[in-house]
Amino acid sequence: MARPRLSTARLELRPLTADDSDLLVELDGDRAVMEFLSGRETPPDEVIEVWMPQRTDPAHDALGLGYWSGFEDGEFVGWFCLTPTGDGEAELGYRLRQRAWGRGLASEGALRLLEHGFVTARLRRIWAETMAVNVRSRAVLERLGLRHVSTDVRQWDDPLPGAELGEVVYELTAQEFEQARTGPVRAPERP
Repeated sequence: MARPRLSTARLELRPLTADDSDLLVELDGDRAVMEFLSGRETPPDEVIEVWMPQRTDPAHDALGLGYWSGFEDGEFVGWFCLTPTGDGEAELGYRLRQRAWGRGLASEGALRLLEHGFVTARLRRIWAETMAVNVRSRAVLERLGLRHVSTDVRQWDDPLPGAELGEVVYELTAQEFEQARTGPVRAPERP
């Protein structure tokens, strides 16, 4: 199954390709966007030589997963991803331009990927990870219904501010997703 084009009320999500490199160079070159990832602007050659091959990996296409470029009214707002991490599992991610922040676009695009992952790709579990101090991203994950399941404090050679509080992992299972979509299961009422 190839990665399909997906859409929401405001977003068009199309499979990310090498043609999107300039957009990603600009996105990853914004220090504020990269605050909780590397804490620095990513050099263009690193985006093209290291990150683009990972983001356009054709192996993901076979599962209908991978990276999507998000557009609102034809303007690039960022990327969204569902990358396979194991049998029936994938990691959810998103990275948006600053001018797209605070408008619900991360939640909207990520919700569409959750739907695609659970309904179309038939995943069992979708998870996401961010720094504990990244309150905006954590709020998106919680709004989407993902549960905080662990915090992992790691040792880094050059830690970012807040790294001492760890990385947090959130998850959502297919059963939890379906239950949230259809509402709680209730026992039939007695006559």
